[in-house]
Amino acid sequence: MNRIDRVTAILIQLQSKKVVKAKEIADRFSISLRTVYRDVKTLEEAGIPIIGEAGIGYSIMEGYRLPPVMFNKEEAIAFLTAEKMVEKLTDPASRGHFQSAMFKIKAVLRSSEKDLLDDIDSHIEVLENPYLPTQQQNQSHLQTILKSIAGKVVLDIGYYANQSQQYTNREVEPVGIFFQGNYWYLVAYCRLRNDYRNFRTDRISYIKPTSKTFNKKHPSLQSFLSKTGKEKDLFTIIIKVEKQVLPYFGEQKYYNGFVSQREVDGKMEMTFLAASLRGFGKFYLLFAEYAEIISPAGLKDIIRQNIAEISKKLP
Repeated sequence: MNRIDRVTAILIQLQSKKVVKAKEIADRFSISLRTVYRDVKTLEEAGIPIIGEAGIGYSIMEGYRLPPVMFNKEEAIAFLTAEKMVEKLTDPASRGHFQSAMFKIKAVLRSSEKDLLDDIDSHIEVLENPYLPTQQQNQSHLQTILKSIAGKVVLDIGYYANQSQQYTNREVEPVGIFFQGNYWYLVAYCRLRNDYRNFRTDRISYIKPTSKTFNKKHPSLQSFLSKTGKEKDLFTIIIKVEKQVLPYFGEQKYYNGFVSQREVDGKMEMTFLAASLRGFGKFYLLFAEYAEIISPAGLKDIIRQNIAEISKKLP
């Protein structure tokens, strides 16, 4: 990217947030902080009213706005791709808001970009994974959760916990949402358990903002997810599988912690990192006659126990 394009892009970035840190700009364009300072100075010399505070960041004086910036073809296609993903991976409310935003975006596109989107629309599609259950998108409650996060509003929810097979009513302080394995999850501080919990949104039977607010400063979603990931005890599992069955694994291997594979003695040696040996054992039994366990020994014991229990139930 040449300097003129970069300076223009920095101006757009400054208009996108109330305060933008110099490091954010440096990371986005892979430039030094010194270059950031020089580019911002160029904008100031051009008459842009930029306010800069040491240790805080840059902002543009309230009330100053430039006319809408035109999008290029690549950006227009990126918007269309995002629209396809939002349509399949979020709830109806989020879908409706994004569609409304897309109408506004398309309204400022040049005729050539509008024609491009019309032509390419039928060439982009997001399909549901046939190996995963259909997501109950009408119960995702994403917009209600996000509004409560913004307003620091306590939520009253009804939740069915699959692990305990129990239904409970709780008040929670929402922290954030994330998407994993075809489901949306809410991370929140649960006032019933006095601790942080993950709630799969399709298992929330009802959700209602209360009149209560909270002032507690919760960890960021990113730090919470990072911490919970490090706290898990993961088991390294190595198995050797006959090549002809590999195509039948599909995406299931990734959901069971697949890390890598290599060919050994005409077979495929696969390495997994799993949170539960018993859980992985259920997956292993699907193709056990075509595979052998290299390690750990504890997994072999679990498989023997499973086979013994299965044998008892066979006539």
